Amino acid sequence: MSFSPEAAETLGLQALGWLVGNEELLPVFLGATGASEDDLREQAQNPEFLGSVLDFLMMDDAWVISFCDVYSIAYERPMHARAALPGGQQVNWT
Repeated sequence: MSFSPEAAETLGLQALGWLVGNEELLPVFLGATGASEDDLREQAQNPEFLGSVLDFLMMDDAWVISFCDVYSIAYERPMHARAALPGGQQVNWT
């Protein structure tokens, strides 16, 4: 399944909203990225930042499952959305 960049950004925004609402994970994300809460607001429309949100989300299967269950979406959709955002393309070394 391919995502348009706009659909991928929408899913990234949903992931950001889910993350902001998660009191346990938000500080982990902020600490891991060095972002501030102000950065979250300022970068919410930045496709590269939304890609980093999806990268963080996909670090743990439990986070993916929790996010996808909240939005009633298939578990592979964050991965497909990430591929449609800048920096998410698969690298082929051959």
